Amino acid sequence: MKKFLHVGCGPQYKTQLKGFNSDDWQEIRFDIDPKVSPDIEGTLTDMVLVPSESVDAIFSSHNIEHIFPHEVPVALSEFYRVLKPDGIVVLTCPDLQSVCEAVA
Repeated sequence: MKKFLHVGCGPQYKTQLKGFNSDDWQEIRFDIDPKVSPDIEGTLTDMVLVPSESVDAIFSSHNIEHIFPHEVPVALSEFYRVLKPDGIVVLTCPDLQSVCEAVA
């Protein structure tokens, strides 16, 4: 079974994630908030509790925009470190310009 790291999972589980919502994937929930009962507690910039090259995929939705610009390379380096060499990353974030235009 392949493993995926659900970064910034919040209250969401794999059953709500298209592409990872099958028995082929084992979900490892990762979040900074202990209230959502993640498997691993940590931040995007410090994933020390996740072993190197231990996951086949990373799913991160609406997390990267919550860190400072100078922290983005650190977070992406952590993703690279924990991902297996042939792994994949699904990274989404809002188009802030479109959001701002809509608000304006």
